[in-house]
Amino acid sequence: MAADEAKSRRMNRRRLLAVTGGLVGAVAVGGLPGAAQAAVPRIGGGRRDWLPGDHHVHSEFSVGYDESTTPPTPIIGGDAIYPLAVNAANARRFGLAWIVSTDHGGPNHSKLDAEQRYPSLLEARRSVPGVLQFYGMELDTPAADHSSLIIPKVADERDILFNLESRFAKRDPFPPDPSFDTEAKMIEALHVMQRMRDRPVVFANHPARSAAGLGVYGDDTPAEFRNWKDTAPDVVSGFEGAPGHQAGALNPDGTVDPTGERGGYGNFPTMGGFDQMTARLGGLWDSLLGEGRRWWITSTSDSHVHYTEGGSDFWPGEYSKTYVFADRNYADILDALRRGRIFVTIGDLIDRLDLSARPVPGGQRVTVGETLELRGPRRDVEVEVRIREPRNPNAAGDRPHVKRVDVITGRVTGPVSDPMADTNPTTQVAGRYGPGDWRVEDGWIVVRHTVRDIDGPMYVRVRGTSTDELEPQPDPLGSNPWEDLWFYSNPVFIDR
Repeated sequence: MAADEAKSRRMNRRRLLAVTGGLVGAVAVGGLPGAAQAAVPRIGGGRRDWLPGDHHVHSEFSVGYDESTTPPTPIIGGDAIYPLAVNAANARRFGLAWIVSTDHGGPNHSKLDAEQRYPSLLEARRSVPGVLQFYGMELDTPAADHSSLIIPKVADERDILFNLESRFAKRDPFPPDPSFDTEAKMIEALHVMQRMRDRPVVFANHPARSAAGLGVYGDDTPAEFRNWKDTAPDVVSGFEGAPGHQAGALNPDGTVDPTGERGGYGNFPTMGGFDQMTARLGGLWDSLLGEGRRWWITSTSDSHVHYTEGGSDFWPGEYSKTYVFADRNYADILDALRRGRIFVTIGDLIDRLDLSARPVPGGQRVTVGETLELRGPRRDVEVEVRIREPRNPNAAGDRPHVKRVDVITGRVTGPVSDPMADTNPTTQVAGRYGPGDWRVEDGWIVVRHTVRDIDGPMYVRVRGTSTDELEPQPDPLGSNPWEDLWFYSNPVFIDR
């Protein structure tokens, strides 16, 4: 059965490559014929800009295994099916500036990565130079679900990943070793990463996919996240706010499958395409922010097999984008992911979001991931939100519009006594703004909101939607992902 499935996937891959025969070469010399190209700043531009990317992309090296052999034999294309260069070419097609190669593992996968995937990555970098391509993996996280492990672009990146994967990926040993699937092993891994000269970045992937209900968590728990962050504060950066597999309810012809699951969340669904840990107002994300933790959210494709090929995925950048505010180089993009200079959007609802805060009257502005030090008699802060809708239709051919922008605030009250705490009762929508409430300045939607009488530490974040929902609702089976769009900023902190 495994051999038949692998054969089918290899046939799909060959069919894809036949269809896209000139794809990689076309992108390498300046773009896909007939495809709309998003403007991407040149390498070495020397100034920060919002750069869209995706830190969770699978290739043919997310393998299947022939279990009839000892050890099991990896089957290239046995799970995800596309070569790395095809992923990068499609990322460029949909306007991405950067991606991360994140194949998950299995028995002795660390050796496969070092000997086969890394050379393929180097070739993809040469073939598609317009996209910065990080080396990493979807870590089979000890005692948890998956995580994006992003390796800095350094000379020994291959050796760094081999060391981490072979020592800590829970599925890498053969014969299997139960000690690799313990929280102690994950804490050991994080201690190692925190002490490294070139520290990686870790984001938990699809964190509530295994949750049995709202607030009934599965493989990933609030206590684990707190423990991870306490252990490696410069490594652990956050979790996917919007998971991949968003085309799970689309048939290959683009029609909607009434039984399809958005995001592959089969127990408790996504909410407006976002994981409950992010989407629930005053939920786990707000609980972590309310402790003062720098905990960031992202949005990814988790691309394995495109929905037109029978899978449940969009191409990198086709639907989900994680924007980082960075110079167009590997080091600054990784720094942005580490420090939270990030906003996320699905369905290309927006392509710019500038959130800033400054004291009233006067004073210097700070932006996402930063902290405003409010000193002296000043107790009011002006929050400014500047949003831009894309000039071109999205990949579905639609021109969605923002119907509402929400300014959300919460108090920072310090560490909680219960590590499983997942609520922040101080979180509130401080202001809802629609077209009649905002200004349009040179094509930008501009919202200004004043937070008054600040008497202690707090944070401000922003979200928006194309829908009329006041709060994102659980996505029913058969949800069309293009009809329910949201964006989220990461927070600005205010310290008083």
